Amino acid sequence: MIKLKIEGMSCDHCVRAVTKALTEVPGVTRVVEVSLDRGEAIVEGEAAIEQLAAAVREEGYQVAPTT
Repeated sequence: MIKLKIEGMSCDHCVRAVTKALTEVPGVTRVVEVSLDRGEAIVEGEAAIEQLAAAVREEGYQVAPTT
C-alpha cells in the first residue's frame, strides 16, 4: 500500500477528484481510501509515487509521501 499526504482538500468534491485522478494512474489496482479528515490517500498497486503525486497535483492539490 502507498500512502500520500494530500493538502488542500476541503470538500467531498475534492475527495472525488483525487480518487478519480488516482484511479486513472497506470499500475493502481485500487484506491483504498481518500480521507478528507486525515488529508491522505491510500492506494494499492505498482504505480510509482511520482506518477501518483503528479496526478494529484494536476487536480490542484499538494502531495507528499507519508512515512
